Amino acid sequence: MAAPTATPTRRTAAADRPDALWSMEGSLRRRGFTTIAGADEAGRGACAGPLVAAACVLPAGRRGRVPGLADSKLLTPATRERVYAEVVARAVAWSVVVIDVAELDERGMHVTNIEALRRSVSTLSVTPDYVLTDGFPVAGLAQPTLAVWKGDRVAACVAAASVLAKVTRDRMMVDLHHRFPAYDFDVHKGYTTDLHTAALDRHGPCPEHRSRFVNVARARDAHAARGAAVPAGAGMDDDGAVPPSPTPVETLR
Repeated sequence: MAAPTATPTRRTAAADRPDALWSMEGSLRRRGFTTIAGADEAGRGACAGPLVAAACVLPAGRRGRVPGLADSKLLTPATRERVYAEVVARAVAWSVVVIDVAELDERGMHVTNIEALRRSVSTLSVTPDYVLTDGFPVAGLAQPTLAVWKGDRVAACVAAASVLAKVTRDRMMVDLHHRFPAYDFDVHKGYTTDLHTAALDRHGPCPEHRSRFVNVARARDAHAARGAAVPAGAGMDDDGAVPPSPTPVETLR
């Protein structure tokens, strides 16, 4: 009688390669690139609040192995804060660029998103040899650049940038909640949820809502049809120009 055949055990990439998050940068360093930047954004899919982009250069070796580092979306808020503090303490250089709603409405999301990523890299206090970006190719950089699908899950410097961008934006959305408490920005961070939709239906958009989003335009029109005043600054939903925005805030190290 033949011996039973053992069923193969499925193993995740992380289980097979515990250092996978750092392997891409290690490979680039072995090819002579010593200063590798990662760039990512937070808030691209939200219908309210700013867009935040960040770039980060982590050191080689053990100091660059940030404890708990992962894609920011996979971390709890408390863990993100701890990892944020570690990234800031350990990074060779990092930068954060904030694009406000007025500029997003004026220029459109894709153009502004790419510009924010480009600006975050160009404002680093060191010049990287190589740049990894999360998902989107970023033209106009002097360095060789690679857009990595789900880069915040496979490249440590991109994951670090994602944490910097996410924590910065979440803190800003909590501040916006104090200015506009009716919308619960501290809960959903400006993304479209049932809670956010109910507030939009009830109150119409506030100046921090992105007027190009269909749900925001619909809520504005419905609110106006009921005879209620639309909050000042809600903007337009077409592709025409809107009043110019202030210069975006940039936080540099």
